[in-house]
Amino acid sequence: MKNRAASIGYTMIRSAGPLSAIRVKPAAGNPLRGWLIAGSLTIPVALGRGGILANKREGDGGTPRGSFHPRRLWWRGDRHSRPQSFLPTRAITGEDAWCEDPGDRHYNQRIRRGEGQGGDRLKRADHLYDFIIEIDHNTRPRIAGRGSAVFLHLARDNFGPTAGCVSMTKSAMLQLLRRLGPRTKIIIG
Repeated sequence: MKNRAASIGYTMIRSAGPLSAIRVKPAAGNPLRGWLIAGSLTIPVALGRGGILANKREGDGGTPRGSFHPRRLWWRGDRHSRPQSFLPTRAITGEDAWCEDPGDRHYNQRIRRGEGQGGDRLKRADHLYDFIIEIDHNTRPRIAGRGSAVFLHLARDNFGPTAGCVSMTKSAMLQLLRRLGPRTKIIIG
């Protein structure tokens, strides 16, 4: 089983299998903070500066309300060993970026960029993108202007709001990754 799992891009672990669903809810009295509930785990998270929004638009700072699935784990292989997860994984390179231009045909997709070219760089000097869980927000169909680069990633030291993502501590991220698979529902709202 281990060899078959490795051949399809999953890392098998000894814990229970992937969760069927996790939920992200806003914290009472503070729309910029929330709670991620994953089985018996309750994780404090930072949300977008616009709170959770049902009608997400590019640049509004909102975390989209809805039901999503994780697509892939991106991680900084130059900073961390590959984490345990049921998700397909990919190491971040210096050319990896995310297209946030609604006028571009690659909108809300990974793109390759050389130095000086635009896009949300995945390889950052800070640690926010050391682990990124790509979710399927605005992917099928992709609608220009409905939001891009919505991830689960690491939080700022002060747990400040994100541009629309859900962020958490590194230890919480590593615990969560052990329980996520491509069929896990991520319910935000």
